[in-house]
Amino acid sequence: MSSPPTAKTPKPTESGARRSTKETARTGSMVALAILITLFAVFNLNEVKVNWIFGSGKAPLIIVIVISLLVGIVLTYAAERIIHRRGD
Repeated sequence: MSSPPTAKTPKPTESGARRSTKETARTGSMVALAILITLFAVFNLNEVKVNWIFGSGKAPLIIVIVISLLVGIVLTYAAERIIHRRGD
């Protein structure tokens, strides 16, 4: 005898699970922020005077913005690692 039909379960996505609404919103906001930062940097191509600890020089504003962004990312990552270590 054949068994009765059962309800079909939805197939998982390639990653194995569906993304939650919160994850999708977070990803979308990160993409939007990246686009805004990119547009801001691209529209600021003028050369600016940069004062270093020792001396000064000129650099395109886009380079100053990108370097500042990268320094901020590195400092945030380092601070999170320090906080995570203290919590363990």
